[in-house]
Amino acid sequence: MTALDTPEATVLHLPTPDQPPTEAPMEVRRVDRDLVLTYVGGAAAAVSMSWLLYERITPFSGFVGFVVTAWCMFVGFVYVLARQQFGRIAAFDHLVRVLVASAAVLALIPLASIIISVVVRGYHAFSVTFLTKDFSRGAIQSKFRDAGAAHSIVGSLEVVGIAMLISVPMGVLTALFLNEVGGRLARIVRTITDAMSAVPSIVAGLFIFAVLIQSNVLQQTGFAGSLSLAILMLPTVTRTAEVVLRLVPGGLREASLALGATEWRTTSRVVLPTARTGLVTAVVLGVARVIGETAPLIMTMLGAQLFNANPFSGKQDALPLFIWNLKIQGADTRGVNSDWMWSGAFVLLALVLVLFVIARVLGTNRMGQSTR
Repeated sequence: MTALDTPEATVLHLPTPDQPPTEAPMEVRRVDRDLVLTYVGGAAAAVSMSWLLYERITPFSGFVGFVVTAWCMFVGFVYVLARQQFGRIAAFDHLVRVLVASAAVLALIPLASIIISVVVRGYHAFSVTFLTKDFSRGAIQSKFRDAGAAHSIVGSLEVVGIAMLISVPMGVLTALFLNEVGGRLARIVRTITDAMSAVPSIVAGLFIFAVLIQSNVLQQTGFAGSLSLAILMLPTVTRTAEVVLRLVPGGLREASLALGATEWRTTSRVVLPTARTGLVTAVVLGVARVIGETAPLIMTMLGAQLFNANPFSGKQDALPLFIWNLKIQGADTRGVNSDWMWSGAFVLLALVLVLFVIARVLGTNRMGQSTR
């Protein structure tokens, strides 16, 4: 008789193919009551101890110090309570979770303060007139109803749009070369792209001014400003698109090539559609990089107070130049110029938001759901 024939061994039988083992589904996002009570208890204990130690026992005072002390105690209390209930490994996991969430909240505080400041200060001069009129009927110190920033809004849209038409195809093609083709030249191209990412924005404007404007090839127009912005936008789009293309599984390429498709058809029909959402994100990052730039536009556009919808002829204005011109012409903290400056910043922020929403809509898949 072998060990497998003993009565004890018959209990440890393996499951047969027609009777697969059943497992309960794991609820990843299930809210644990004990965990919630742990966080709430840690927060209550941290606030109480901070108030007692910081406000009563020690001679210190102040809101910032109280918040920092309460947060440090909250982290300690959460770790201690979680270790008593869930063990050392789970307690360390909860500790890291608290630290990561705190870092995210800390990073969102400056962004929220900027948005709130721009919205609160920019609504004073914001109106339909601000969006439909230029400075042709009034000087800088004119009333709100006599002038607006329509010329700057149209100029910004045209300048950034032309820069996108120039830099996005070049950036995506360069990323395809670096990721799909490669070779000895790829290292040189990648090095140049990295070096361009660190170029100050004023250098791009000076380059266009010295090479094209001073040699009378171009005049100081919106198109010249678009060229300077395209130089700044190109490395951002290239590097982001390259990272996105690296995330496409290699098995998709191999399957396409195994079916007889050429390398170009594999790239155009398999790789690019798979990475479409990421490529749209690369374009959004590139636009966010250049839409608020002022220094290159000073050298290439100079700005204007009249409406000009032709970016290839005559001087044009943009929202960054609109804000900068108001500042250098004497915008006090409570005057008309200051309200127009904040309203221009508000419109610029709204344009970025609209472009981001459009990019997210275009980046959805055919089923209407955004991919990861």
